[in-house]
Amino acid sequence: MVTDTNTTDIATAANEASPAALDTALDSAKSFLETAQEAITDAVEATVGAAKENPLAAAAIAAGAAAAVGGVVYAATQRSGGEAPKGGKKK
Repeated sequence: MVTDTNTTDIATAANEASPAALDTALDSAKSFLETAQEAITDAVEATVGAAKENPLAAAAIAAGAAAAVGGVVYAATQRSGGEAPKGGKKK
């Protein structure tokens, strides 16, 4: 039977780890996730606030982003011969 040594080593280390070490790792992960969630919430609130204060600027940014995506799609279709490939194969 062929086994992945790295996976076996990880499983062995996990089995040998003390419950206290696992609890510490779990607490650290939870703390990190809480910090990340707070940062994301703050960023979303700041973005919504900025959009409410400057609706024209927000609309201009959204239009610019849409134009950029449209330009990329257009360039991709032109590069592939002027039309989207059909069936996944280029003739």
